[in-house]
Amino acid sequence: MDYAADIAKYTANVDEKAVEKIVKYCGIALQSRDASLVSCTDDAELDRIRKGFAVKMLGLEGVACDEAMNAVCEKMKADKMKHRVTFYYLLAEAADKMDALA
Repeated sequence: MDYAADIAKYTANVDEKAVEKIVKYCGIALQSRDASLVSCTDDAELDRIRKGFAVKMLGLEGVACDEAMNAVCEKMKADKMKHRVTFYYLLAEAADKMDALA
């Protein structure tokens, strides 16, 4: 999967190193089709992202986390297949936390 190309559908400048770091963070989850996708309508899924990637990688919590996640869900709403790497990248971007992926 060309994650950079998928991310480029939503944002102008894609940081390849940030993409690599997200792919490494996701690891084996990306091998399963179901686990490689994010559902913005699944509260349990969003809670896992909130408690996992958002806190551990981005240091993002509370209202700021919810606002960033809502912004990404809104940005990707036309895309039925929301790839996890793209979602995480856009989440870092929306929260102004790209430096955490540098």
